[in-house]
Amino acid sequence: MQKPRRREPETRLVSGVVPEPLTRVQVVRRFRGLIEDGARLRPAGRASKRPASLLTPRYLPRHEVRLFDASYFLGEYRFDDSVGFFVGFVVLGERDGERVDSIWPRIFYKDSSLLWRVASHFVRDGDSVWIGKGDTRVEERDGWMYRDSAEETANLPYELQFALDELSRRGTKRRDDAALELVVRAARRGRIEPYADFCAPRRRAAKRHRENGGRLVARFLEKGDPTSLCFARGYEPDFARGIVERGASSSAFFGGRVEKYRVLSANKRVQYLFFASPTHVWLGPPQLLTTELSTYGVRTLDVLADEDVFLPGFEYHEEGVSQIPAGFAGAPHPDNPDRADAAAWLEELPVIRAFRAKVLGRPAPGRASAKQRARLASAGAASVDGVNRRMPSVPSPK
Repeated sequence: MQKPRRREPETRLVSGVVPEPLTRVQVVRRFRGLIEDGARLRPAGRASKRPASLLTPRYLPRHEVRLFDASYFLGEYRFDDSVGFFVGFVVLGERDGERVDSIWPRIFYKDSSLLWRVASHFVRDGDSVWIGKGDTRVEERDGWMYRDSAEETANLPYELQFALDELSRRGTKRRDDAALELVVRAARRGRIEPYADFCAPRRRAAKRHRENGGRLVARFLEKGDPTSLCFARGYEPDFARGIVERGASSSAFFGGRVEKYRVLSANKRVQYLFFASPTHVWLGPPQLLTTELSTYGVRTLDVLADEDVFLPGFEYHEEGVSQIPAGFAGAPHPDNPDRADAAAWLEELPVIRAFRAKVLGRPAPGRASAKQRARLASAGAASVDGVNRRMPSVPSPK
């Protein structure tokens, strides 16, 4: 007897997400209306003992952004010693006709790779703060087992990224050293895994669907060799027909204007976000187009891929601890010496070369040798630059 075929998760291709055309007064009225109709604020941080502390003028939302059946209410753009962020409120199910009984306060922040994320939890150690980066995975390296953050699980939907960029440029950025502890759950020192409210929806979703059978959609055939990158068939970015959205932001860290491109895979099952600054090009991890979101405002399903494909232009690199593959770390960032230039690795990735050739039409500034520039300029579709190379089949994880 054949097992019943699993139903595919609902997907939807959405572009052009922008803030709702509402005044601040209208946003506050709509937000308070949900509470008056019985919705309860459910903060995970210290405000859980007194949720009304988030209804003061300081934290009331000014903007609303909608995606699928979710509404993201956002206050003023704020900052502390760690990050720039919004105090946000996630509302689920409203447009499906369901009664809204919960509003979930969250912190949405932009990380060093210029992706907007949600803080899953945080750890305070003396004067330093570590912000939780979503779910974790256990990996074996050199005979030891390590638990690492699966940072892509905290990334907000790529459909929202441009709208948040635009809102972060409005008004005055205000310092706020209290918001993180009010909104986000504090964890004991050393804990990197999030709590059940973040993980449980992901575990339930994973029982229903594992993209590509739970296998990596991008990996390296040879460890430490960026040129050996390959994609599972159909999961390579489609630079010819798959660019669905473009935007831009600015970053002093990356030298000025940063162009952003949202790109579908050839099989239209996943999407990527590419970044092009004056000095670097990199890409964000693949995301599905699924519509189910958790109370953290992130997708409940993710896609497995080798994380070394998705290094930002500058990445952590200190003596004994580095997130840049051995032998590829460049000079430290002049303002953040704990981060080193990852361009030597990134510019050898076939997918980055293909993006430069097919989308940007220019090589890496000041890095590509004459031979490399000539190779890029003369490369044809079949060799620019191995992005369509087929990944050998590997067994599914049990």
